[in-house]
Amino acid sequence: MAARDIPDDFPPFRDLPVTTITVDGGDDRVAVNVSGRLASGRIPVVCIGGYQRNLTDYAAFLTLFREMAGADWPVVLVDLRGRGRSSNRHHAEDYATPNDARDIDRVLTALGIETATMIGQGYGGQVIMMLAASRPRLIGASVLIDAGPVSDPRGLVRLRTNLKELDTISGEASFRRIARQILSVDYPEASDEKLDAAALRTHFIDKKGKAVPLFDKRLITLLDPFDLDDVLVAQWPLFKALSHAPMLLMRSQFTEQLRRSVFEEMLTLRRDAEGFELEVQGSPALLDTADDVKPIADFIKDVTKWRGGFVSPPEAAA
Repeated sequence: MAARDIPDDFPPFRDLPVTTITVDGGDDRVAVNVSGRLASGRIPVVCIGGYQRNLTDYAAFLTLFREMAGADWPVVLVDLRGRGRSSNRHHAEDYATPNDARDIDRVLTALGIETATMIGQGYGGQVIMMLAASRPRLIGASVLIDAGPVSDPRGLVRLRTNLKELDTISGEASFRRIARQILSVDYPEASDEKLDAAALRTHFIDKKGKAVPLFDKRLITLLDPFDLDDVLVAQWPLFKALSHAPMLLMRSQFTEQLRRSVFEEMLTLRRDAEGFELEVQGSPALLDTADDVKPIADFIKDVTKWRGGFVSPPEAAA
């Protein structure tokens, strides 16, 4: 199925051109932004966004990472199917982590990437864990941000509520006002201009003044079954599927996607992994300051120093 009819001059996408990769044949395609040199001898970095998010969440990260690690370091930003400039899935029930992990596998194969440092926010981190369960050699290292084996139902319910509210809005002024109210909870110190820019990562305003999502609206419906008091099934075996590779764990201060207790349990299980809190922000993490990006850049550069670039510390296998 074709993706959304996004304006050619849409500002958030202007500096992030994409190529599309066929994953299932026909019009089933995944959009990727590739920068740096894949043949540089450095471990490629592959970034995957959250549930309804797209690769613009990594725009600031990409700029800062290039400054810290070098402009030729290969970085691949991915729009999962149904998000951004990737095609929609044919059936709503096909939106699932195993299918997204399979797509990432096919994308890496098409790009000639045999192993990579994988960065995932929220749902993107769950896709990485699923990929590790089926194709562990693809994961040379992982960075999980607000992502873990136990999702917080509070975050799912709030996301559903917010997306449904935005879906009712007509008029750019109303969209800006409501979007600022929603986003200010996660980014209380952000200016109105910054909140407006964040809102345009998930929606654009069409010629009729309607807020149009940059994702398949069926993703909203798939959140309907969740309630605040749900106890979601823990997926610790998937988290442990990443035990063969170096890991960095990060959690934003105000996130409702990953409980602090789960984050601390993840750190307990991965004694070799460093843990960082991203202050004064929620999900997705903005990754727009040197303080937030430097731990990731240092981690990625350290990975390349280990034998062959992919040998994890002894504790990782414990």
